Amino acid sequence: MDDFIFADEANNDVETNELDPWNILLVDDEPGVHQVTQMVLREFEFDNRKLNLISAYSGQQGLEIMASHSDIALAIIDVVMETDDAGLQLVRSIREELQNNYTRLVLRTGQPGQAPEEDVITNYDIDDYKDKTELTSNKLLTLLYASLRSYRDICVIDSHRRSLEQVILASTEIFEASSLKTFASAVLKQICNLLNIDGAIFYCTSLNEDIDSNSDYRVLAVSGNMAAYETRNKSELPESVRKAFEYALNQKQSYVNGDTYTGYFSTSLGSENLLYVSMDRELDDMDKQLLDIYASNVAVTYESLLLRDEILETQKELAYMLGEAVEQRSKETGSHVRRVALYSHFFAIKYGLSMQEAELIKLASPLHDVGKIVIPDSILKKPGKLTEDEWLIMQSHAQQGAELLKSSDNDVIKMGSIIAGQHHERWDGTGYPNKLKGEDIHISGRITALADVFDALGSIRYYKDAWPLEKILEEINTQKGKQFDPKLVEILNDNIDDILKIRDQYPD
Repeated sequence: MDDFIFADEANNDVETNELDPWNILLVDDEPGVHQVTQMVLREFEFDNRKLNLISAYSGQQGLEIMASHSDIALAIIDVVMETDDAGLQLVRSIREELQNNYTRLVLRTGQPGQAPEEDVITNYDIDDYKDKTELTSNKLLTLLYASLRSYRDICVIDSHRRSLEQVILASTEIFEASSLKTFASAVLKQICNLLNIDGAIFYCTSLNEDIDSNSDYRVLAVSGNMAAYETRNKSELPESVRKAFEYALNQKQSYVNGDTYTGYFSTSLGSENLLYVSMDRELDDMDKQLLDIYASNVAVTYESLLLRDEILETQKELAYMLGEAVEQRSKETGSHVRRVALYSHFFAIKYGLSMQEAELIKLASPLHDVGKIVIPDSILKKPGKLTEDEWLIMQSHAQQGAELLKSSDNDVIKMGSIIAGQHHERWDGTGYPNKLKGEDIHISGRITALADVFDALGSIRYYKDAWPLEKILEEINTQKGKQFDPKLVEILNDNIDDILKIRDQYPD
């Protein structure tokens, strides 16, 4: 006898659009019981789904089937099989060993005295207990309806629970997003998880632009069969998407059209957010409600990120302007601070810092020489060699810069204070102003120190010509472990081509 016998009905040809059948496990050591059960349930359907009857002839076979199938809706189990309590042990294993609390379990016995009903119901996690003599065809059908309704409702509740978990996770991920692109990707991922789909999802926004123009959509994230349409050009979008967006924008509302959903969400800033979802099934009311709630909250968060990005952009421009003003005062090019900012960001990422940390260093590094504001022109612009006293005054710009910026609560300014005060410290502890050594120097100071020197050596100054690349790298490698963090020097050596691309992007 085969270990597992599947009823012939499971192999009937079905239309490709039929729903998957309910999996029902019958565990009994009497072949006749299987035959009769299959005959009675041959035409049974529930919620437009047929049955797939799976047969096992021992408790051990039943356990193996349960272990390999996570979607058994109902298991009807005989009590006495290879042992007097094989069915009872199978029930216990399903609930405790397999941790399966979803499958509905019904014990069926021909020897009720062997396992008294009250004891079994009390001590075993089962959903019903039937005497074989009382389980007529009608009662078997009643049992199927009741059990499948219960299993279906449990699955729905579990699906909603998992959706709620995804919403909570989405909130955390979205609010921690470091950029609009990261934010959009988080939205995309969580909507996919929320509806348990891998179809085409399209999230974009119209940002205070003329909606009749050809570039009125800013695509933030795409997925599925729309992955190729990451564009701002309306004419390049699929016609179905263009029409859906135009309709939603004209009507100023969300709508469902068969198996697609277009969400419209405006914000107080005047931006119009659009969410297009295409699925391989029709969206039900629950899908639409979840999308409405989710996307409307996404729009609010997106607006906050827009405001934050505007603030960060303003901070960046102010830092550049202040840094460039200092450089121009000392007859140096303003492009220096932009290159140092980009070098510093590159080094920070390669060093293993987070995107947030790298971005903060990028924004703050242009302030590294802000302390030169207090240095007299007679020293700052002196063409010849500085005297010892003049050099001490020049060195004071590091401490002066740190003091100038330290009182701010702004994260960029606070980081600027650290960089200004530490970018002349040396790895070997011989730098200034505080002779910090090794990792006692803040990583932002170590990074900006290398970025500043690399760019300064390769730039023309009123007191020197630009060094050739070979000489710059030779000098920096000589100072590895002395002036510079050895790991940062290795990053420079390993990525020199990328560094040169940054230099070429902002020439003097």
